[in-house]
Amino acid sequence: MQINMEGISRSAPVDARKHVPLSGNGIYVFHKERLTNISATRIRSMARDKGLEEIISDELGSTPGITNKAMFGGWTWLLWGNLLCGARDDGMLVRLGKGNDAWALAVPGIEPMLSRGRPMQGWVRADSRVFGDDEMRGKLITAALQFARSLPKK
Repeated sequence: MQINMEGISRSAPVDARKHVPLSGNGIYVFHKERLTNISATRIRSMARDKGLEEIISDELGSTPGITNKAMFGGWTWLLWGNLLCGARDDGMLVRLGKGNDAWALAVPGIEPMLSRGRPMQGWVRADSRVFGDDEMRGKLITAALQFARSLPKK
């Protein structure tokens, strides 16, 4: 297949998932009939953290109404169909609810969750210093459960 991008011609095979690996040039994917370059940084940010997934699964294991699925480039947990938290290689994502995240953002290692470069209100991302601390991780998960329980079941 011949690929033309900004006047530069490249040849690359396209696999069944429409991903085009180009040696030394990152990864190109077809999105809405256009070929788009995804930087190596973005590819790394979509990798899953199996260790963190196991920690969160153990913590939520006996909670009624918990389900999980792939989302946000990682693995997420839902309570009665409402997003609760997630695990990615760049940290633990926690939904605290709009206006409920100020206490968490004051903790070193916790930042607003970004989606396409924009902060998602009510969501935070905790790095390994935070999610590695059993007490702090428990506090975040308890707060997320409290918020999710305030929402109607889906």
